[in-house]
Amino acid sequence: MKIIVMGAGVIGVTSAWYLARAGHEVTVLERNAGAAAETSFGNGGQISVSHAEPWANPAAPLKILRWLGREDAPLLFRLRADPAQWLWALKFLRQCSSARTRANTVQLVRLGSYSRQCLQALRAETGIEYDHLERGILQFYTRASEFEAAQSTARLMRDLGCERRDVDVDEAVRLEPALASVRAQLVGATFTEADESGDARLFTTRLARACAEAGVRFRYGARITRLLRSGGDMQGVEFADEQGAYQLAKADAYVLALGSYSRAIARSADLSLDLYPVKGYSITLPVLETSRAPTVSLGDDEYKLVYSRFGDRLRVAGTAEFNGYSNALNRVRCAAIVNRAMQIFPGISRPELASYWAGLRPTTPGNLPYIGRSGVRGLYLNTGHGTLGWTHACGSAQAITDIIDGRRPDVDYTFQGAA
Repeated sequence: MKIIVMGAGVIGVTSAWYLARAGHEVTVLERNAGAAAETSFGNGGQISVSHAEPWANPAAPLKILRWLGREDAPLLFRLRADPAQWLWALKFLRQCSSARTRANTVQLVRLGSYSRQCLQALRAETGIEYDHLERGILQFYTRASEFEAAQSTARLMRDLGCERRDVDVDEAVRLEPALASVRAQLVGATFTEADESGDARLFTTRLARACAEAGVRFRYGARITRLLRSGGDMQGVEFADEQGAYQLAKADAYVLALGSYSRAIARSADLSLDLYPVKGYSITLPVLETSRAPTVSLGDDEYKLVYSRFGDRLRVAGTAEFNGYSNALNRVRCAAIVNRAMQIFPGISRPELASYWAGLRPTTPGNLPYIGRSGVRGLYLNTGHGTLGWTHACGSAQAITDIIDGRRPDVDYTFQGAA
C-alpha cells in the first residue's frame, strides 16, 4: 500500500520505519526542515516503563492546588479563555480516581514493556547508536511522605512484572555515586534495572536516515493544512509547500502523528481528539567534571525532573505547563531547573553554559495515547503519548503497522481511535 505518515517526530519516524519494513511505500510529511525538530528534540531521554503512573492520579488535584501561583511549580496550570482547556481539565479530574489510575497504569506498563522489547530488537537489527545506556532508572526522594506514598505505586509495578525495588540511601548512593553530595537530603529511592535511557532526537534523526535509505520519502517543509474526506472515506491530505503553494497528497492509508497539533488537523475531518498541549522544559549542560556526573538515569521526585547522561552532555527535563500552544521559554522555570541540577551535581558544569528548550507534549486526560483506526476509513491515529512518546514509540509504531495490515498487535492493550 501507499501510506502517508503525517509528522516526523519519534512517533512518525518509527511508524514510517515499521511500515516500510512491512513492505509498504511510505511518504512522510513534515513542516520542519528535518526530523525530531519539535517535541522529540529536547526529550528527557528515559525509556521509563516502570515509572508510568499517569499524571491523572488521586494525589494530583491537591498538588495542583498547592502549586497554584508558583511560577516555578513542577506543574503550572495557567487558566485561559479556552473552552478546550477547561473541558480537558474536567476530563482529567475524572481520571484521577483510584480505579481509573490503576487501569490506566496497567495499560501504560503493558504498552511500555512491549515497546522496550521492540526498541531492543530494532537496535539489534540496525546497530543504531544514540548515546543509550542500559543502567536502569533510579528515582530518588527527599521527602519521607512522598517516599511512603510511592510504595503503593512501586508495589503495583511489581505486580505488573516490573522489578521496581525500594533501596535505602546507602544503596542509592552506591548505585549512583554522583548523588553523594546530597546524601543527607535523601530519604530513599526506587530502582528499576531494566529501564533505559538515550537521546530521542539522535535516535529519530538516525532512524529517519535509515528510513530514507530503505526507500521512505521525506517531504520536509510540508505544512499540513487539512484532511480531505468524502462521507466516511479519506480522500487526501492538503499541505502547503516551502513556497506556500497548496498541494494534495493521496495514498491508500494515512497515519496521523502530529503530536499536539493532531487535534486541530483531525477536526478538519470532523474527528474529535481529547488532546491538549502540555509544555515541558529541558536544559542541556556540557559535562565538565565527569566525576560529578551521573551514569544512571535519575528521577527527582520533589522537583519532577529527570536527569539523563548523553555522552559528554547532561539532559535535565521535566515540569508541566498548561498554557495553550505557546512554547516560549519562561526564564523563571528555566532557572529553577538549572539551580536544581547544580544543587544535585555541584561542579558538574557552569550554569551559563546551559542550553534551553521547551516543547509541547500531546496529552490525553488519562495519559493513554490514541493508537488505532479513526472514524474515517483509511485514516489511522498514532498520537497523544504525552511524556511517554519516547518510551512508547517503537511499540506504538509496530502496533499501528499490525492494525493497518489487519493483524492483531502482539500486546494486551486496548487500542483506541476517535469519535
